[in-house]
Amino acid sequence: MSEKLSTNPYKGTRDFYPREMRLRNWFFGVIRDVLENSAFDEYNGPMLESLELYAAKSGEELACEQTYNFFDRGERHLAIRPEMTPTVARMVAGKMGELNFPLRWFSIPNMYRYERPQRGRLREFWQINVDIFGCDSYEADLECIISAINILRAYGADESMFTVHINNRRFFNDVISAIAGTDTEGSRKVSKVIDRKNKIPREAYEKELIELGLSEEQIAKIDSLYTMGVEEATAICPESQGSKELSQLFEMLKKTGLDRFCTFDFGIIRGLDYYTGTVFEVFDNAPENNRAMFGGGRYDNLVGLFVKNAKVSGVGYGMGDVTLENFLFTHKLVPEKFGNGIKVLVTRFDDVPYESYIALVEKLRDAGITASVYLGSKKFGKQIDFAVKEEYSHVITMGGDELSRGVVRLKDLTTREESELTVDAAIAALKA
Repeated sequence: MSEKLSTNPYKGTRDFYPREMRLRNWFFGVIRDVLENSAFDEYNGPMLESLELYAAKSGEELACEQTYNFFDRGERHLAIRPEMTPTVARMVAGKMGELNFPLRWFSIPNMYRYERPQRGRLREFWQINVDIFGCDSYEADLECIISAINILRAYGADESMFTVHINNRRFFNDVISAIAGTDTEGSRKVSKVIDRKNKIPREAYEKELIELGLSEEQIAKIDSLYTMGVEEATAICPESQGSKELSQLFEMLKKTGLDRFCTFDFGIIRGLDYYTGTVFEVFDNAPENNRAMFGGGRYDNLVGLFVKNAKVSGVGYGMGDVTLENFLFTHKLVPEKFGNGIKVLVTRFDDVPYESYIALVEKLRDAGITASVYLGSKKFGKQIDFAVKEEYSHVITMGGDELSRGVVRLKDLTTREESELTVDAAIAALKA
């Protein structure tokens, strides 16, 4: 091979150097803390699934155009997972007789989608998935929305920074049917157009609806729904199951004070075919990043794909790490340092046996203090430069004289204060 290999990662993927990993570990840690505090249990599944799984329930665009798929040596048509919901539905179906419902599960897997990389969207990404199985009422919808709000609040976000836009697919279908006289398939086709209405020109939006048989008057009626509140909108089809579900959900959001984070939005559809009830998307309100960050909804019929006559309701959402990271940086919610900020470098001198430094570092680690001994034999000044560049908070110096007297010198690299202490006293000072 004559040409040198590229140092760039594959298009749409990222390298995670230690600094980036500290950021990822921090914001994934916040998510785990919030969800585990709300009694959600973590799970995971394989990166490879049958392509048929996504073709059956995720929609043709995702399964056929956005998956990395291939035939293995056994001629099985496989796909690298582009999303997690079909996998978790398969897992639930596989052990229905053993599981204790309702289930409260979450995962943070990595996914791959073959699409054009852009801001907030890459080909490889990690996605926080939160799901509740086995609760038929709006209570599971509410609980999922609450968990999404609590995750963002845990980073310091407030209602000025984000809004949860909520709709209901059953309600949507009933309203479209009442306005345009469509059947279920007709409503589905209309939903595909409405789902793209903010991504295509107004002329194209109207043209596509007219091609589906809608008149200008019917389009105007649909347009009026985009500015309605939930009470006005649900009055159009008061007997609709979806209308009742929306009313119950918003009534409880109001009673709990969480309505300040939420709004009704008839334009929220969620493009995947398996959604059946409540659907929602969380929008970043910042003008420079005003977009949907993540969303989800209810998918009552998905488990039945695997087990005949199975009736296990599900509701959940997926939050991508790229859009979450953009949100956190946009609103300046990322701390300068992660953890408690204490990180100690033990410098070295030639007149101290190496094993003495190892013993000192191990004593610091046993006390729960992040510490390392400098590797190599550079001059003291170079060791201090290394500590500063690697963001160590403190340096411990122990030469031959300090070793003989049973003390060390502890220096705070931020304040530049230095003191001579016993090892135990230095540990107490660092922990304090």
